[in-house]
Amino acid sequence: MNSSSHSSILLSSTIFGALLSISAVSDCHAQDEKPEAAPERIVDNTTAIPSISFQRAWPGVKTRRPVQIVARPDRDDVLYIVEQLGRVRTVDGSDLASASSQMVLDIRDRVNARSNEEGLLSMAFHPEFAENNQVYCYYTAVNPRRAVLSRFSMDEQRVMILPETEEVILEVPEPYWNHNGGTVLFGPDGMLYLSIGDGGAADDPHGYGQDLTTLLAKVIRIDVSGSGKIPYTIPSDNPFVDDDSVRPEIWAYGLRNIWRMSFDRANGDLWAGDVGQNKWEEIDLVVKGGNYGWNKREGAHPFGRQRRGSRPKQVVDDSMIDPVVEYGHREGLSVTGGNVYRGTEYPQLEGVYLYADYAFGTVWGLRRDGDDIIGPVVVLKKPGSLISSFGEANDGTIYAVTFEESERGPGAIWKIVAR
Repeated sequence: MNSSSHSSILLSSTIFGALLSISAVSDCHAQDEKPEAAPERIVDNTTAIPSISFQRAWPGVKTRRPVQIVARPDRDDVLYIVEQLGRVRTVDGSDLASASSQMVLDIRDRVNARSNEEGLLSMAFHPEFAENNQVYCYYTAVNPRRAVLSRFSMDEQRVMILPETEEVILEVPEPYWNHNGGTVLFGPDGMLYLSIGDGGAADDPHGYGQDLTTLLAKVIRIDVSGSGKIPYTIPSDNPFVDDDSVRPEIWAYGLRNIWRMSFDRANGDLWAGDVGQNKWEEIDLVVKGGNYGWNKREGAHPFGRQRRGSRPKQVVDDSMIDPVVEYGHREGLSVTGGNVYRGTEYPQLEGVYLYADYAFGTVWGLRRDGDDIIGPVVVLKKPGSLISSFGEANDGTIYAVTFEESERGPGAIWKIVAR
């Protein structure tokens, strides 16, 4: 979750896809239609965004390197904690004081978690899980080094996720160990969305950000509803289906290393936190066919190698979409994307998008109001907690997932509480 120039503790945070990246090529496939623009930012009316606190949940449950909390669509009384090393455990969604937990998946035998940004990075239940029993996992593997999207099934009792049922849906070659940034999730349209980092090293040395022949540095959208020998199909309304020179899976591009994205359940907005390189962390609204500029730009700023003392050339390209908000490395070092609050317990949080900086423990809130953005506002500072992820329960409750004290420290889960 950080740039190569930062200290070792942050270097490891790159586990979430934070670190290094850059250098792309050019904008090689302009669209017939200009992508939808991000909303304009405004800063008034920020008092409408309340402060929050973290309330410890399941303190008796011990976790190691938790990177995600996931809701199961057919049950409110169980949530799933994804551990980067290759395991998934449950917690009792009906009792936040419960110490009850069960390890329901262990695929450490196939997950490569040797480096800080590798491992089991994300999991999602199919929205029709009650009928089809499908669970999807995104992880890194070796020999060869690659990112893997797979489908699993549960046992008849719907308790254990069975490793032997794995069906590989997609594999993406990874040139380096870092920037695997990945969130797998399903949209309100029933399609599977997956964010894939730019492949690593620093400065995007192969120019994958603007290269539409690769799935690296992209958000992809595929249809996994079929069965048989074809693992997935391409939705007919994907933005590049009619261009044979572009990978048809691509939904959006020019994204360095998204670490966590989520859909707003009220309106379908796709929010993402894209980890920066040297100076800027950004929050994006990901739209169909959108080009977010990497590695020609970092955030809304020109990016590129240059001689000492010279300035990078300004990038003027109307096809590139600016971040909704960005922050510099004096405020944080590695963004963690979050969720829009749509619960009922805290009406004052309605519509607030919460996101954080992994390294600094700062949490911000903003609200989209039509074409405007209210905020962002710092709603909590929790130094010492490395915020690796957010997650949403079926009732709209938002949880934060952290490493406490250090990256080798114990994991913790927190309920978001409005103050």
